[in-house]
Formats: sequence, structure tokens, C-alpha cells
Amino acid sequence: MPDFGAIKRDWFSNIRADILAGLVVALALIPEAIGFSIIAGVDPRVGLYASVAIAMIIAFTGGRPGMISAATAAVAVVVVPLVRDYGVEYLFAATILMGVFQGIAALLRLDLLMQFVSRSVITGFVNALAILIFMAQIPQLTGVGWQAYAMVAAGLAMIYLIPRLTTAVPSPLVAIVVLTGLSIWLGAPVNTVADMGDLPEGLPYFVLPDVPLTWETLRIIAPYSATMAAVGLLESLLTAQIVDDMTHTGSDKRRESAGQGVANVAAAMVGGMGGCAMIGQSVINVTSGGRGRLSTFTAGLSLLILLAVLGDLVGQVPMPALVAIMIMVSIGTFSWNSIPNLSKHPWQSSVVMLTTVAVVVATHNLALGVLAGVILSGVFFTHKVMTMFEVVRERSGETAIYRAKGQIFYASVERFEAALGPEGAQPDPADHVIIDVSKAHFWDISAVGALDKVVERMRRSGRSVQVRGLNRASSDLVDKFALTDKTGVEIGLAPHP
Repeated sequence: MPDFGAIKRDWFSNIRADILAGLVVALALIPEAIGFSIIAGVDPRVGLYASVAIAMIIAFTGGRPGMISAATAAVAVVVVPLVRDYGVEYLFAATILMGVFQGIAALLRLDLLMQFVSRSVITGFVNALAILIFMAQIPQLTGVGWQAYAMVAAGLAMIYLIPRLTTAVPSPLVAIVVLTGLSIWLGAPVNTVADMGDLPEGLPYFVLPDVPLTWETLRIIAPYSATMAAVGLLESLLTAQIVDDMTHTGSDKRRESAGQGVANVAAAMVGGMGGCAMIGQSVINVTSGGRGRLSTFTAGLSLLILLAVLGDLVGQVPMPALVAIMIMVSIGTFSWNSIPNLSKHPWQSSVVMLTTVAVVVATHNLALGVLAGVILSGVFFTHKVMTMFEVVRERSGETAIYRAKGQIFYASVERFEAALGPEGAQPDPADHVIIDVSKAHFWDISAVGALDKVVERMRRSGRSVQVRGLNRASSDLVDKFALTDKTGVEIGLAPHP
């Protein structure tokens, strides 16, 4: 049965604020979608129709209420060679396959891979996006008259000052309405939304990609679809985590993965490109009061109405008004606490965060930045665990006891082997050796191989060897993969001292 409580909470618990926030987001989506269409080398309507379809569909299928998904630059940059070499119809086909791949990812629970993304990587991701959002506004602030700068300043003033007087209407919406009215009344010489590209006329309609259904087509689109699916899921899941933190609520990451797939298939079938969650528009939505699915649906529906009915008026919205909003988003997105934390947090965490920022900003590729951060986090963690390993040698009569403590795995085996060097090289060598691993754990076949090597080396030098204290998991691993002849060597469970 439907969960009517959840439906009411997600759709009707914040109606007024969700509708107003969705309207603000719809206006902010227009220049973004046009810009991303230009990046991909397609008609502006491809990005705009995609934003309409994705926003409206993800409102129902997504796992993160209040998050905005639409056409994005992260996906647009991937398909540039595909559109250039094969045309827009292959883009539509690739977008459908992208959605299928994302559905398969949801079935395989690939969303659980987000558990390996550290807080430092997420902070770097957020800061990099804030920088990219601000950098994207620079072209609108270059080679323009003083009127544009005055409008941006006025827009920022309204955005930050109006909430001190009233929160009845989102301040970004007030800024857009006021600045648009002033621009039209004064005939201000500033860039408008219409200058970004031609707005589509009429409603989108259902269409299937006009491509041959052959293995050759699949061979062409599959690599692009896989890349788009991966980049889209990565950005969507990271954005969902950020919105979770901003709203202090949780989300269903598996449902979000599947929902992104459904939304992208729908977008392609109305002549749109692929997309994913947008952190900038999601921040606009949340800061404007949007919390539920209604805000996301309203953004898509409002965008559709604006394009179909009020296209001429929308085209007159001054770009400085939208630039002011995006600067607000950039300021609100950046984690300002991360700057003083550079000297407070462990240096490894700071390096991971800064590396993520540097790679994303340098390449404009969010996936590469996150991948670099995750790899670096893994390297630092591995090194930390490796250095926490130690071996202490004790002598008791004719017996030498080596007490190992810590984690024995591929990165620490060299230290393990070195610490249990040839017993004959010790100043007081013993004939019998006990390797006590009751406070250690063997994690992989590299660790088992190191134990093999140490035992065999000591046996060749004429020592008898006993390994004791293996816990159950380590014992099973040793029994299964050890190659050393165990005759005369006690390898198994032993009571902990």
C-alpha cells in the first residue's frame, strides 16, 4: 500500500515555500540549460527540454526530496565528440542507454560505493563546485558596462538584505522580478537570457532516436553512455549527501540511482540530453525554502510554462540578475570552515581536500577530482594502518617469542618479514621460535605469503617454529592459502594470553 504519510510529507508539507522556490529555480535553469546545450554542440531546446523532463520525472522517482536535477555540464562535456561525429540522434540513443546503465547500477547497489568517499573528498568536491560556479559567471562580467555591475550589486543586496525584513517570498525571486522590471523600463544595455540562444517554441513531444538498431550503434554509444551514467550518478549521489547535510535529513541513495535512470530515459524520449543532480540549483532551492518533491516538480513545470507561454518575457530577464543568484550560490556552497581547518585537521585530510579541489578546477571534471581524492585517501589510510604494526622479540630460555601487534596485509608484509628476520642473526639466537599473533590479524594472501616465507626461512636455519594465537578469520585464511609444509609447525587457534 502507498505510504500516505510519506506522500504528504514529501509533497504537501511545505506547499507555499516549495512552489516559490521551484519558480526561482526554473528561472535559474534557463541560462544554465542553454549554456550546457552550447557546450554539447546541440540546439538550446535539447538542454531545456531535458531540464523540464528530468526535473518533473525525478520529483516522483528520486530518492532525495528537494534536490534539483536537470541538464548539466558534467554530462554535456562527455558527449561533445559523439554529437560532432555522429549527430544529435545518437546523443538521444546514448542518453537512453545511460538511463539503462543507471538502473542496472541501482540493482547492483553501486550507490554503496559512496561509503568509500571520505569527508575530505566531499569538502573538496563542494569547494571545487563553488569555484567553478563563480568562474562560470566571469564571462558575464567581462567586457560589459557599468550597468551590469550595478545590477549584480543590487541583486546581491536584495538577496541578502530582504530576508532580514521578510521571508514571505524568496529574495532571489524578488531580485529577478525587480531587476527585470528595471531593465525593461530603463532599456538598460545588459545581456539578457535571449542573448544566450533562441528559446524553443511550443511543447516537447515524444520521439524515438532515429538510429539503426544494430550492434554497430551499440558499439558507438556504449562507451559514452557508460561514462555519462558514471559521472551522472557520482554527481547526483554527492549532491544528495550535501543536501542531506544542509537539511539534516536522510535520503534513499539506491532509489536516487534508479530515479536518475528513469528520468534520463524520459528526457531522451522528448528530445533532451542527459543530466543529473545540480548542486547550484539544489542550493538555490534549499536556501529559498524548498524541501519537498513539490519544489522539484514545480521547477520543471514552471520551466515548461515559462518556455511555452512566457518565452518572450523570459528572454528579457537580465543576465546580471541570474549572475547575482549564482554568486550567492557560490558563496553559500563553499565550505568556509575548511580554510581555518587546514591548520587544525590532520595534514593528510587537508592534502586530500586540496587535491580534489585542484583536479576538479584544473580539468572541470568532477569524476576525476573525486577519483583522485578517493585514491589519495586510500593511500594515506593504508600508510597509517601500516605504521601501526609492530613486532617485539622476547627471550625465554631456549625459546624466542615474537609478539606481533597490528594489521598484516599487503602494505605491512615487508615490515613483518623484516621484524622476523633470520633467528640466527640475533645476538642470542634460540633453537625454538614462537610467533605470537594473538594481537594481530591476517587480511589477505600477501599476509599469508609473508608468514609462509618467515616460517620456511626459520625452518631452513634449523629452528622449530610454532605459530599461535591466530583468530578464527586469520586461521581460516592461513589454512586455505598457506603453502608451507605444516609438519612440525603448529598453526591454528590458541588461547589468548
